[in-house]
Amino acid sequence: MTEKTATVHWEGQGKQGQGQISTETAALKAYPYGFGSRFGDDRTGTNPEEILAAAHAACFTMAFSFACDKAGFATVTVDTRASVRLAQKGDGFAIDRIALTLSAKVPGLDEAKFQEIADGAKQGCPLSKALASVPEITLQATLQP
Repeated sequence: MTEKTATVHWEGQGKQGQGQISTETAALKAYPYGFGSRFGDDRTGTNPEEILAAAHAACFTMAFSFACDKAGFATVTVDTRASVRLAQKGDGFAIDRIALTLSAKVPGLDEAKFQEIADGAKQGCPLSKALASVPEITLQATLQP
């Protein structure tokens, strides 16, 4: 088993407050976030949806590469983009869609098997399983020559 941690420190009230996100590896160390970086155009901080997108893309990419290995195909390059949409729902907000876009170079893999492996990785990666309550998780997968 493995367990990873992150911490957040917040100061201030609501929209005027500012937080700092840190991870145990220090990949993020007191990294700022707040209302502006989440709902506005402030690009100096991050936000929970961006971090979730990075985590899902990373998890899915590893699951895809491992699944290719298991099927006897070696991945050369795998690039994934995850877009997480935060939508207003009544007085609150909810993540209602995650769109995964995969582009991979895997010699010897035909299109049908590529799509099968990609879909299996989407279904099987731990983050996809954890995010099962998101109403829509899509995948657009492109096999590079």
